[in-house]
Amino acid sequence: MTMDKAGPTADKRRWQALWVCLTTGFMTLLDSSIVNVALPSMERGLGADTADLSWVVSGYALTFGLALVPAGRLGDLRGRRTVFLFGLALFTLASAACGLASGAGWLVFFRLSQGVASGILAPQTTGLIQQMFRGTERARAFGMLGSVVGLSTAIGPPAGGLLIHLFGTDDGWRWVFYVNLPIGVAAFCAALRLLPRTPPAPGRREGMDLPGVLLLGTGVLALMLPLVQEQQWTGRLKWALLPVAAVLLAGFWAWERWQGWWGRAPLLDLRLFAQRSFSLGVLLNLVYFAGFTTLFFVYTLFLQNGVGYSALAAGFSSLPFACGSAIGAAVSGRLVVRHGRKLVVAGLGVVALGLLTAIAAVQLVPGRGVAWAAALPLLVAGLGSGVTISPNTTLTLASVPVRRAGAAGGVLVTAQRIGSAAGIAAVGAVYFAHLANHGSPATALQLGLLTAVGIVVVALALAVADLRERQAEPLSPVPSATRPEEEPDPAA
Repeated sequence: MTMDKAGPTADKRRWQALWVCLTTGFMTLLDSSIVNVALPSMERGLGADTADLSWVVSGYALTFGLALVPAGRLGDLRGRRTVFLFGLALFTLASAACGLASGAGWLVFFRLSQGVASGILAPQTTGLIQQMFRGTERARAFGMLGSVVGLSTAIGPPAGGLLIHLFGTDDGWRWVFYVNLPIGVAAFCAALRLLPRTPPAPGRREGMDLPGVLLLGTGVLALMLPLVQEQQWTGRLKWALLPVAAVLLAGFWAWERWQGWWGRAPLLDLRLFAQRSFSLGVLLNLVYFAGFTTLFFVYTLFLQNGVGYSALAAGFSSLPFACGSAIGAAVSGRLVVRHGRKLVVAGLGVVALGLLTAIAAVQLVPGRGVAWAAALPLLVAGLGSGVTISPNTTLTLASVPVRRAGAAGGVLVTAQRIGSAAGIAAVGAVYFAHLANHGSPATALQLGLLTAVGIVVVALALAVADLRERQAEPLSPVPSATRPEEEPDPAA
């Protein structure tokens, strides 16, 4: 099935294929947060120690980030449908293996495999959206993807808490993984029937840039390890990995330029960064995710450890943000073609306002009523988040040629993962330092959220500066008759 054929049947199948991608994306992103409330259950039922539990959470984020760009490029080269199906099968099997794990070591190993599978799937989703849709339809599709990102990030804690409540603290953690099995099998069967094949690229068949994969992988690993292990690795020696990461990533950049100079196919076409919309969008993604994802980390810790909420109650307290994010992403997906980067500026401003109001709510309504007082501010912040993520994704990838869409999408999501890890490390350090020195959970939360607001304001300043230099232009739809493989390469 090709997506360039006209007619209502082809149009219907495109949207059905999108729902397969969104369902899979929801499942994999949910898995990054659903396990957080299941950690005590793993400790009790499996005898896992603190180091094991740390790797269950951080190992997933680490392998997720490592796989993104190589997997995106592989999808560009060998077909996004094929790579998507492989990633989905791997994720489903790894989920089953996690649930069946007989020891903590096996659980960590299969959890790392889950992260790799998620990293394989994510860039195929953005690449398939680029391939299947154009213009306003593409913006609407990315709006739906933004809703999925917001919902899956926030709904994980209450979903995990509910499963632990239903299946008990000894074995409830296994159902956190088993829940993926029926979804994964159904999505795989639907993907076989609905996902389009990637049209073959003209000219000679390109190969995979293995030295580029090695340099990028080791660079990202050296960058993310001290961030995701910030609380577990004591001492300052871990930060020595950051200059190592800088050297490796600089080497990757030089190697990719060398590849381009000699006319060889690079892992990542660096000419993409010459596009202002792409480079700014990636930077905004990195900075914004460093700010907003920390909310769930410190807020649920505060509610459980500082106020005495159960895991289930703490999880449900984040739902207002999720609902607002889903609504904001869906609405902004229809408006981004008209308003462009102005929407991102507005969204970031609303997020900052919502978080500041939440800080005031924690101050004014202490005790067990704090979640009710913070519900409306979190709803507002969620609306702003949806209006930020979805338009920024659309604008960042708007000028990326379809044949590079997988690798470009991998870069965008890698920025999200690095930003999230850095933000949690920074905000977590503020939160735990105040808690250790002063013992006031409410003040620790307020300081942590103020740090998150500061990061969001940095993203806002970047977006405003761009808007002042260049008024946001409407996104011009690509004519429907244009085939994906004929799309001009603006980076050329």
